[in-house]
Amino acid sequence: MPYYTRVLSKNEEFPSFEELAEFIRADHPSCKLSIEEDEDDGWHTLLLSTDSEVEIALLERNAVSDGSIGQDEIADFIEDTADCKPDSGVAWLHEFLAEVRTVYAFQHLLGSNSEEGSAAIHALRNFLWERGDAIIQADLEGFTNEEGYHIVWQFADTVSGAWNMAVLQDGTWHHFKMDLGDPDHREAFLRGEVPPDVASVQLSRS
Repeated sequence: MPYYTRVLSKNEEFPSFEELAEFIRADHPSCKLSIEEDEDDGWHTLLLSTDSEVEIALLERNAVSDGSIGQDEIADFIEDTADCKPDSGVAWLHEFLAEVRTVYAFQHLLGSNSEEGSAAIHALRNFLWERGDAIIQADLEGFTNEEGYHIVWQFADTVSGAWNMAVLQDGTWHHFKMDLGDPDHREAFLRGEVPPDVASVQLSRS
């Protein structure tokens, strides 16, 4: 089954192919972008690959409008997270998703498993995310807030390791790092609370 990560942006405007290709050439000179599919308003699908033609990822741009693929994606995300936790994170997420206008979907290909490919796909994804008014979604993980901290639990029960998380309390984001495999940390997050034995940084909701 294909693995996807996505940037979900409130912006309708998108960078040109030339801008993205130049970024990759400058930041990862051993990699390149090529156009796989165009639309009337610009590129639709790009291929990220190495100079030796190893395919790293397909990047698809889907506008969110009535009857569009992007609209269907957003509807699926809202349905899929309806029963997720914490409640505060899900409520914020659904409000944000209602304003998303562009979905950038990265299908990870074989080359994404290499150090070179992984670095390139992360750089390109972050380039799109850092344009602002955007969050990140990853299959089998969940969604972030605009600061890049995970806010909704969609991990497998067997997951473990340190992870950057956030909970929303009274309009303020509390950011912290928790152990995904620690049952006390997990239960606190699912309740929408910061685990008592970790430090957090507070940021007001924008």
